[in-house]
Amino acid sequence: MCHPNQAVSYGENAFFLKSSQTRDRMPNLAPAQAEAQQYRQRLDGLLLYGAVFQTAVGNVFVALLNALSQGDGVASLRAYAAWFRALASTGESWGGHLLRQIAYAENPFTLRSQQGELSTLPTALVQAARYDLTQLQAMYQLGGDQVAQWVQAVAQLPTSPVVWAIDDEQLRLPLPTETPWSDALEDLAAHYRRYGSGLFAQYQAFTWYHDQLQGIAIPDPIRLADLTAYDYPRQQLVQNTLALLKGYPALNVLLYGSRGAGKSSLVKALVNEYAPQGLRLVEVAKAELQALPQIVSQLRSRPQRFIIFVDDLSFEEDDDTFKALKVVLEGGTTARPANVVVYATSNRRHLVREYFSDRPSDQDEVQSWDTMQEKLSFSDRFGLTLTFEPADQPTYLAIVKHLAHQAKIALPENDLSARALQWATRHNGRSGRSARQFIDWLRADLALSAGALPGTDG
Repeated sequence: MCHPNQAVSYGENAFFLKSSQTRDRMPNLAPAQAEAQQYRQRLDGLLLYGAVFQTAVGNVFVALLNALSQGDGVASLRAYAAWFRALASTGESWGGHLLRQIAYAENPFTLRSQQGELSTLPTALVQAARYDLTQLQAMYQLGGDQVAQWVQAVAQLPTSPVVWAIDDEQLRLPLPTETPWSDALEDLAAHYRRYGSGLFAQYQAFTWYHDQLQGIAIPDPIRLADLTAYDYPRQQLVQNTLALLKGYPALNVLLYGSRGAGKSSLVKALVNEYAPQGLRLVEVAKAELQALPQIVSQLRSRPQRFIIFVDDLSFEEDDDTFKALKVVLEGGTTARPANVVVYATSNRRHLVREYFSDRPSDQDEVQSWDTMQEKLSFSDRFGLTLTFEPADQPTYLAIVKHLAHQAKIALPENDLSARALQWATRHNGRSGRSARQFIDWLRADLALSAGALPGTDG
């Protein structure tokens, strides 16, 4: 068998050389076994993209190839059934699954492709990527019918097993259907440079949990068009975010104001709006703030732009976790990354809880004044502070009217306003959150009064 380095040098001929050697050593293999063995060798020879098959679907596919190449009929049937179930659970075709894994693959080639043009990459790395694409294209073109025929032959079944087939939407990868994938390597590298790889290509929002980033599969769908009022702070935050996306200096931002003003919704809406341009959000709970330097170190080399989002930020008197945030805001011995900003929301202007007893008396030592000033000035370390004032009645009713229009609630304006004011009086006061709760309740109340069933348009 050829050494992997020889496979890179010889290109496609390396595979055929290995295949012929295998057939020479195992002349008594049945055709189905021999063909399955050849595909197993293709998989074993992957230099960069081996992790593509380290998924639930990929693992059972490998087990299926192993069973077929060993001529084990019972194991082949079981592995084929597991492969069928795995594909059915994802709702993808075999080819669609492979394309998705190639799109999200993280390996030396996909990481280096994000840092420069293909011509700047090491020659051996480019050759390895071309070789792997040849093998992956063969796997992609391997149809379910062919695999089912192998199982039928090895298990000696009278009929071929059922084939999982679905017309799923293919990812827009720059890989051709008729010509060799290896010829499209430059376009594929450009794809990784634009969209990234790994989790950052797959998700747009993340949370830090158990010392690692985890993608949020179903993020809050709020959009900028869903928000109204507070025009000035919204415009300022959008402008700062666009500066981040375009590579200009961007500021860390503190969104300060009354509860229910829509501060958190505004930050989440930014990511939904600008994710196609490379914006990502990493939500960090206050209890995880000590991990901020570790999080930033993972983000700084990525091509995407990141908002580290800390919601409802405040600190108690003896809370030292703000020191980790201070390092990220001001930078330490390591330069602050240009692709990361911190957006925090808070109901406290100075973030650290204050007591009258904290204020030093004439007899207190000078250092106590320094301690108090450090607490009070912590919020000043955010380059931009945006204030969200409590909603007055006109602002509250404007939000209600906007949300009612989006929900297609056709009530006379006077009736809508009267109900909204009554809701605010009886419940949580005037705020954007209260307006949203009122509209949700009103929509359900009107539907039930009209006799509409849940999930219908009635």
